[in-house]
Amino acid sequence: MQSLVIVAHGSHLNPESSAPTYDHADTIRATGAFDEVRTGFWKEEPHFREVLRTVEGDEVYVVPLFVSEGYFTEQVIPRELRLDGWDVSEWDSDGLSADQATLVAEDIDREVHYCGPVGTHRAMTDVIVRRAESVTGDPDVGDGFGLAVVGHGTERNENSAKAIEYHADRIRERDRFDEVEALYMDEDPEVDDLPEFFESDDVVLVPLFIADGYHTQEDIPEDVGLCEDHTEGYDVPTAVDGTRIWYAGAVGTEPLMADVILERAADAGADLGTALDDVRETTRVAAGD
Repeated sequence: MQSLVIVAHGSHLNPESSAPTYDHADTIRATGAFDEVRTGFWKEEPHFREVLRTVEGDEVYVVPLFVSEGYFTEQVIPRELRLDGWDVSEWDSDGLSADQATLVAEDIDREVHYCGPVGTHRAMTDVIVRRAESVTGDPDVGDGFGLAVVGHGTERNENSAKAIEYHADRIRERDRFDEVEALYMDEDPEVDDLPEFFESDDVVLVPLFIADGYHTQEDIPEDVGLCEDHTEGYDVPTAVDGTRIWYAGAVGTEPLMADVILERAADAGADLGTALDDVRETTRVAAGD
């Protein structure tokens, strides 16, 4: 019996924070690849500490719905899941290559396959591109467009920027968009100055965040100049200093994110059958491509 547990941050303040987690869980549940699909949160119920007690499977895969390796994936989640013997060296990661570690969860006395975060998986690159397709309504978007992959960035965690740069580099190598830049909220190069980094008349801005919240709904639109007050809304696209900016919102809200969760579980040994193909097809239809 295979069980999947998707763990995410959640929020006491923003009820929409958990919506993408539930949506992706529903998408995966519909494939039938797992006998059960559970969700757990840091700031909502069920809590990380309790979620494994709701799981019946003897093969348990835990996938963190987080952007980068760091405090939550390396300390909080393993501690709250009570993964016996956990040490970050289990992943043998350079900040981008966390794969999976198989450990016993003490309070349920079962092995758990603890996976790396979705944000550093290679499949996330395709989700960013799909996000650009969704916001423009063009499955072939690229020619004549720039793409800005935007992250939080912080000097406190160097891995925060690594994921952004990794996916920007991978998309740049595909030569699909005329220009691709990695920009940040809290370090240089800053998203506030977005038009200065592009020559393209049209730029798609994709924030590498799991859910729409304070940063994606308020900070970024106001900082970039899409609006003076986020409560007044803005058009997509909006012209800022002569550049038309197509603001895509949080990448984690893109339905194809379910594919990345499945990829993480597959890398850890889960038997998915045709689930990956099914999710890629159903999410493309849902996007109207």
